[in-house]
Amino acid sequence: MISTRTRRTRRNDQGRGRSAEGVSLSDTTTGTAGRRVFIDKQSPKAYHALVQASEAVRATAADAGLDRILVELVNLRVSQINGCAYCLDVHTKAALRAGETTQRLGVLPAWRDTELFAPRERAALALAEATTDIANATAQEDAYEDARQVLTEDEISAVIWVALTINAFNRVSIMSKHPVRGRPQG
Repeated sequence: MISTRTRRTRRNDQGRGRSAEGVSLSDTTTGTAGRRVFIDKQSPKAYHALVQASEAVRATAADAGLDRILVELVNLRVSQINGCAYCLDVHTKAALRAGETTQRLGVLPAWRDTELFAPRERAALALAEATTDIANATAQEDAYEDARQVLTEDEISAVIWVALTINAFNRVSIMSKHPVRGRPQG
């Protein structure tokens, strides 16, 4: 008898719409054995609370004077660090809709090595990274001190809240293995 894992691998080798793990992309929402549960669908009340928190954070960011592009840069940088493909896809589209350039999006992982980002953006990105990598206390102190030079306390608070919120969404999508679907070009 062939194990389920072997069957999945064989099907995957034949290229029948399977993920790298051999799970049918159409079966990922079922929550059946061997597949990930979409925790947002399985626990809708908890997910709805996270969405409401995200909406409050978006309003807080706007009230603090953070523009949409800066918020999306934070969302993208945190998602890059966490390796969340689904959130990267969502927030790349949002950043482009907000007017961000493909050049800046392309160099975002190396933002420190370019002069393409304004001081406020650099401070926000450093804060976002420090919020995501909480084990690095030195980076947190440095990022916070740098941020105080160019951001108000309201802006600092809002950037940290944006980073905290996208970190939570990253974990929902990563643990659920939310798929990134192709879309038509044009």
